[in-house]
Formats: sequence, C-alpha cells, structure tokens
Amino acid sequence: MLIGILQCGHFVEREGAPYRSYIQLYTDMMAGTGLEMTGYSVVDMEFPESPTSCDGWLISGSKHGAYEDLPFIPKLEQFIRDAYAADVPMFGICFGHQIMAQALGGRVEKFEGGWAIGRTEYDFGDRKMAMYAWHQDQVLALPNDARRVASTDFCQNAAIAYKGKAYSVQPHPEFERVEMERLLDLRAEGLIPDSEIEKQRMLLDAPNDNAAMIEQIAAFFKEASNV
Repeated sequence: MLIGILQCGHFVEREGAPYRSYIQLYTDMMAGTGLEMTGYSVVDMEFPESPTSCDGWLISGSKHGAYEDLPFIPKLEQFIRDAYAADVPMFGICFGHQIMAQALGGRVEKFEGGWAIGRTEYDFGDRKMAMYAWHQDQVLALPNDARRVASTDFCQNAAIAYKGKAYSVQPHPEFERVEMERLLDLRAEGLIPDSEIEKQRMLLDAPNDNAAMIEQIAAFFKEASNV
C-alpha cells in the first residue's frame, strides 16, 4: 500500500538542531508497518493529482487553524470530501483531525479553556492511551457521519470514527521526546503557565502508547483497503 502524507504545516525549527518535517516524522513513524509512504506539502500548495493517486491519506498536524483564511485550506477540504466520497482511506492527526471534521460538516474552534500540552491520557472506552498533546483548537461539533471514540476531561472529541473509511485523533503519536522538548522550549513561553511547562518537562521520559497507536493506524489502512 502507498500512503500519501498531506503535510499541512512545518514543524518548529531550532538553529543548529536536527530537524524532521512532518513528512519525515510520519515516514519514520510508519517504518516497519509494511506501508510505503510518500509526501505532499499541501501547506505549500503541493497537492496530489487525484484523491485516488495513493491507496490512503495521512493528514498531518500544523500550527495553523482549520478556520484560518489560507489558500491551501479550501483546496484541502475539497480534497478530503472527494477522497471520502471515493472511499479512499484517510487518517487525520491533530490539525488533520480538525480539518477532516470541518470538511465533512463539523465545527472547529479555538477552545476557550486554553491549551492541552504534553503527556495526556485518552479514554478510548475499553482502554486508556497516553500520548503527547499540543493544541488549543478543538472539534466542538461532530459531522453527521461521525462518532466520538475517545475523549479527555479537556477535549471531548479526541478521536473520531466515520461511517466511511476515515478516522482521526487529536494527539500526536509521531512526537518523540525531542519534538515535545522543542515545543516546550520554543512555543510554550507566553502561552502556557510556567508550572505546566515544568510539569511536562518532568514527564518527558514517562512511558507512552505511541507504538500501540501506530499499530492501530497501520491496521486501519490495511483493513480499510482489505490488505
């Protein structure tokens, strides 16, 4: 299977430090799953020729809001609707989670309750999974075709399953320690209380369930395509 990564933003950089784009983050994340990955930087208006150009689509995180007036957003929303109508599997992460919901009839807003950052436990009903969060925007109203499958006290719609071949999650299973540390260093000041920043620094080496979510993502694509 060939999975196309739709890069919706550029990950924060630090001069002199190793850097991985979202395309590289997801390619590394899915290594060993048996899926082949390719990338399109849709934030830079680099779009696939067609929603059927790949066997499935993985929609990335971003610093942008799904509601922002940016050239790539309407085109991405239409691509999502076309892929959904064509029954091509899609999996969204963070911004990808939000833009999928918005494109398919839901509502995304900047959450009045503030930011969720760092190690967070997500309740999937039959189990809890710890992954890294980094967001203020949230899906506040589900599309008609969707149902909630995970939540936290802070984020009600933290994972969404659709009637069609689409699934999305708010957390970042692609983030490892270095990505979260960089966000805490470069993005948190002025947005997050110092006490919460320090709390999350203390949790950087705590265990997480990224591997289990990555297995779930791979299984979603394979099952959706009957591989």
